[in-house]
Amino acid sequence: MKRFFILIFIIFLGSACLGQRFIGSVIAGVNGTQVDGDEVAGFYKWGVNAGASVMLPLDRKMRWFATVELLYTQKGAYQNAYRANAILRPDSNNVLYYHNEDKTVPFNQDVKYKLTLDYVEVPVLFHYEDFHTGWGFGLGFSWGRLVNVKEIENGWTTTTNLRSKTYSRNDWSVLADLKIKIWKGLKLNIRYQYSLVPLRIREYKKPATGETWTRKEYNNVITFRLIYSFNEKYVRNPEYVKGGRRGPQWIRDTSKNWYNNN
Repeated sequence: MKRFFILIFIIFLGSACLGQRFIGSVIAGVNGTQVDGDEVAGFYKWGVNAGASVMLPLDRKMRWFATVELLYTQKGAYQNAYRANAILRPDSNNVLYYHNEDKTVPFNQDVKYKLTLDYVEVPVLFHYEDFHTGWGFGLGFSWGRLVNVKEIENGWTTTTNLRSKTYSRNDWSVLADLKIKIWKGLKLNIRYQYSLVPLRIREYKKPATGETWTRKEYNNVITFRLIYSFNEKYVRNPEYVKGGRRGPQWIRDTSKNWYNNN
């Protein structure tokens, strides 16, 4: 299945190079992330979200689109020691995590928990863009391949890595997408994404009481990005009125031969 998504992206990218019907874009932004089920709450882990996309218009008015992206994206979770009311002690009633510690990495007293998950990701979306406002709304799904993992628990870096198979190498997720046109091919993009399958299933324990429980963990991500489309054609909107009451000042040119030039 992962090869299928990569093949789709290569076909889209090749088509964008050979003809102008496909719209190519570059993407740069940040993820605000947490992992549901890890006993650490809050979107405090920030990471990179960057890559490229190709967008295929599905109608001649260019309002419906199919998009494939290829991204490098960082997810995970974070909680500092002060927010967690100091580093956990073995005699406390708080939850303690059990992992082999990498003693070659110095102890970090500021971190209660930090998980960094780096993915190469291929989202596939279908979205609608409104002519009069320039706003776009989309839904889709994504496959991500884990390429790097690092975990710190109670100040100690653990031995968790790709070979340890602590976390699933594949992350399947659904997403909802909002685009706001800034100027011509430049757009602000806000995205929400959630894992469909668990990253891992983990057992927790309170040493003071001996209580144990099992939780499934899922990526939970809010993304803020800028998208720039480098081969779109734009013309002035003949209905434009200052203040944007009749749509944006610049609109896609749907009358030129470039759309049909395949």
